[in-house]
Amino acid sequence: MGAFVNFDLAKSRPAAGAAARSGLAFLTAGATNARKSFAVLVALFGIGLLPGIGSQAALARGPDSLADLAAQVSDAVVNISATQDFEEKSAGGPNTPGTPFDQLFQEYMRRHRKGGPDAPMPPRAERKTNSLGSGFVIDPSGIIITNNHVIADANDVTVIFDDGRKLKAKVIGKDSKVDVAVLKVKADKPLKWVKFGDSDKVRVGDWVMAVGNPFGLGGTVTAGIISARNRNIDSGPYDNFFQTDAAINKGNSGGPLFDMNGEVIGINTAILSPSGGSIGIGFATPADTVLPVIQQLEKYGETRRGWLGVHIQNVDDSIAESLNLGKIRGALVANTDPNGPAKLAGIQAGDVIVKFAGTDIKDAHELPKLVASAQVGESVPVVVFRQGKELIKTVKLGRLEDSEKKAVVQSAAATPDKSAIPTPVQKAIGMTFTDLNETSRLKFSIKREIASGVVVSDVDPDSPAAEKHIQPGEVIEEINQDPVKNPADIAKKLQSLKNDGKKLALLLVASPQGEVRFVAVALAQK
Repeated sequence: MGAFVNFDLAKSRPAAGAAARSGLAFLTAGATNARKSFAVLVALFGIGLLPGIGSQAALARGPDSLADLAAQVSDAVVNISATQDFEEKSAGGPNTPGTPFDQLFQEYMRRHRKGGPDAPMPPRAERKTNSLGSGFVIDPSGIIITNNHVIADANDVTVIFDDGRKLKAKVIGKDSKVDVAVLKVKADKPLKWVKFGDSDKVRVGDWVMAVGNPFGLGGTVTAGIISARNRNIDSGPYDNFFQTDAAINKGNSGGPLFDMNGEVIGINTAILSPSGGSIGIGFATPADTVLPVIQQLEKYGETRRGWLGVHIQNVDDSIAESLNLGKIRGALVANTDPNGPAKLAGIQAGDVIVKFAGTDIKDAHELPKLVASAQVGESVPVVVFRQGKELIKTVKLGRLEDSEKKAVVQSAAATPDKSAIPTPVQKAIGMTFTDLNETSRLKFSIKREIASGVVVSDVDPDSPAAEKHIQPGEVIEEINQDPVKNPADIAKKLQSLKNDGKKLALLLVASPQGEVRFVAVALAQK
């Protein structure tokens, strides 16, 4: 270690050679003294009275060998080759088929092609794209797991085994939200398989082994530790990845991450890399996250997730203060689906969901995972914090996939009254407000589903509102959970809050596209 440190110093600071040599001597001397002290302790007390010294040193080095473990599981790890066919446009023709330009082009080509106008047109060319990934067998009958993004939109999927066999695979089901797919192959004999382990028991620092097909090279084994748990990389609504420094590269997607017992505790899914290669930051979806999805895909060919019907956001310090929530916790309901289970159960915008089916909700990221894993049609208790009190609402969960298949949200029945007398433009807390009318709708492209509220027409760049990223064109629908319909309402409500000694105003803000969120804004201008 001393030589390495001083070599680095010599490279970066060549003029400091003497200092480097003295540093090396110091480190060496320190190591000698440490060995002498250790020898004295052993001589006086015996090695048995120094618990953990030998074992900790061994753990720091890692397993002596992974050869037996690799031999045990490698036959169950496969390479996945997915092919997608694309129909090219006509040779030499850049026009979209069926358009007037394409028809003119086709007529021109018909008249001038070899063989005369009556000769048949050449067929449209096709091209293929291939993607390579990894997977693993979980059942000897031929059930194979991989990532959804490995086989998504593929026309043809081939599984390549460690012994060179190639078998066509059928896609049983796939899910983009947790990025998993279930394949089925027909083999002439039972396949070697691996089982899932308990990923909840995995701890940061545990040794793991990744097996896969990086860069199409074939079966490759790498090892490292679990660097972190519950990583959110914004790839989907249920992110809770393991982070590992075991080398994961392109082509490892869909491959297994093993614990030291040879059980799959994760599916290698993504890497963080500026170059496309491993820099020691890889991500695997935990087994306990994918197992319920795999079981549904095997049974139904699709997912069946619970649905609450709320749009939520995180609670920050200012929102917690404005709601008198105390500590930061829960998921703040920004909006409810008009026909969703939450609305029918009496949950409202502005409620903070602090407990779902007996489980405390620490932040907004936790709630979707709990709801999705619940049974469709199940009645669950939901505890909400509202106006200083905790209320229990019983919600009968719907099915998420059914809600996603419904038609686009229809425009709200109520529309602003065009005949209403416009109120004067008013300014407050660093914003300028105007009525929600036809003029403001056209100017800011505000959707009809936003039926009422007050339009922010301008924002002072040095104001607390600007710090909270409120922008012109957004609509203030409520202040401290009271609806506002015109700028005068806003001025009245803000003055009332100041008179009550409040420091923050909790605004329900809708974007022109209809996305809503709560924002706590300081009443005092800086």
